[in-house]
Amino acid sequence: MLYRVSYGLASKLLSFENGVIFLELEVRNKWEKSLNAAAYEIAQCWKNKHKELKGAVACKIYVINSKKYSYKRSLLHLGVHPGYDCKKGMIFNTTSAAK
Repeated sequence: MLYRVSYGLASKLLSFENGVIFLELEVRNKWEKSLNAAAYEIAQCWKNKHKELKGAVACKIYVINSKKYSYKRSLLHLGVHPGYDCKKGMIFNTTSAAK
């Protein structure tokens, strides 16, 4: 997932329970799309790039928006968790996977 950093996204897997992926996503200055697009793209990347997550049916994403709140980036560097700005969720299309 390191290539997403160059686009302004950083993510961390929090857990995978009962078919649901839980991610933390930091949106940085380089990211030009919406938070919804960021959540969708990073959830798809995690699901498709890690064989352990292929069977996931949903994803819950906790977003830290350091693009809008630049001080949050500094807090993360200091090891202080700044809190989430929003939460996003998605259900994966499982009908196409069954074919």
